[in-house]
Amino acid sequence: MQSDVLSDLLRGVDEVLVEHELVKKLQENRPLRIKAGFDPTAPDLHLGHTVLINKLKQFQDAGHQVLFLIGDFTGMIGDPTGKNVTRKPLTREEVLANAQTYQDQVFKILDPDKTQVMFNSTWMNTMSPADLIQLAAKHTVARMLERDDFSKRFKGGQPIAIHEFLYPLIQGYDSVAMQSDVELGGTDQKFNLLVGRQLQEVYGQKPQVVITMPILEGLDGVQKMSKSLNNYIGIADSPDDMFGKIMSISDTLMWRYFELLSFRPMTEINTWLEDCKQGANPRNYKIKLAQEIIQRFHNADAADKALESFEARFQRGAMPDDIEEINLSISAESCAIANLLKEAGLTGSTSEAIRMINQGAVKIDGEKVSDPKLMIALGSEHVYQIGKRKFARVKIITG
Repeated sequence: MQSDVLSDLLRGVDEVLVEHELVKKLQENRPLRIKAGFDPTAPDLHLGHTVLINKLKQFQDAGHQVLFLIGDFTGMIGDPTGKNVTRKPLTREEVLANAQTYQDQVFKILDPDKTQVMFNSTWMNTMSPADLIQLAAKHTVARMLERDDFSKRFKGGQPIAIHEFLYPLIQGYDSVAMQSDVELGGTDQKFNLLVGRQLQEVYGQKPQVVITMPILEGLDGVQKMSKSLNNYIGIADSPDDMFGKIMSISDTLMWRYFELLSFRPMTEINTWLEDCKQGANPRNYKIKLAQEIIQRFHNADAADKALESFEARFQRGAMPDDIEEINLSISAESCAIANLLKEAGLTGSTSEAIRMINQGAVKIDGEKVSDPKLMIALGSEHVYQIGKRKFARVKIITG
């Protein structure tokens, strides 16, 4: 096994349990069974989901077998991870409808000919009540309460339904049924992934290696990418929307997106980072990131047209050549757009800023702002426009 292959596989990874076991498995010179499970709880995927799928693609390109598990059975239970109340389960019809959209979307990244799509209802529907009780006997309540979310709910006197304890067990048993060598998941899934490792040993299998991937921040650069927080980039978004959203992220966040979302070599990305430290305009590299992602989910022609459209909108704003530059000092990790506009002198008050946003009179780098609660990350630098005549290039620096 070449060291550069291992380096690519570990790119952006948060944790490997256990790395020397992964190295040993890779040295067996056979296609490893790489598992990742997705509960079809929502019909649309965003770039945050693709952090994990990108890693599957890297394993696939290295010659390994990707097992894409759709948790149609567990989806009807509802993953309790990170929840402070019992999650409402989905109906069978909702699960199947969402599962179909997942399959349609993931093959924009993965090679369908090298991907085995599996459903955990295949084995769970054949399990009798007695079998399920035997599975439950292989774990303890004490171990379950080691999970942070369960522990907090238990100590806080909030109810934990028995079926929620079954969720990690069934997810873990999926690894037994699939005989996985490696399982990937977000950092919030670590407990569940380790249950799979433990159950494989109980059932006489070699334990899977667990690889956790970081949770991607959304457009605000603070909270995780989420549709409910309206800080997401959907992989089904139009090319123009994708381009505008990517161009709106902070210059600092751009490099994290490059590491976790781009397939470009890290040596190339690090060279660009050094160029920016020497004075190169980060906007030029943000354009490269936007075009790469649009090309992946649409095509090269759409990426070129999105750039042309963005530049045309930018120029139509009739921006003056001499734009005032402002360094805005804040002590927090981000600043609300209304506060930024007031502090930069572009509006007289935050209420005026909110009113201008609601009227569609505020733009960032030529893109209209529609969310008056938008958070602008520390380190970002953008051109802000109010109406047709007020402009300022504002950089947020540490206070």
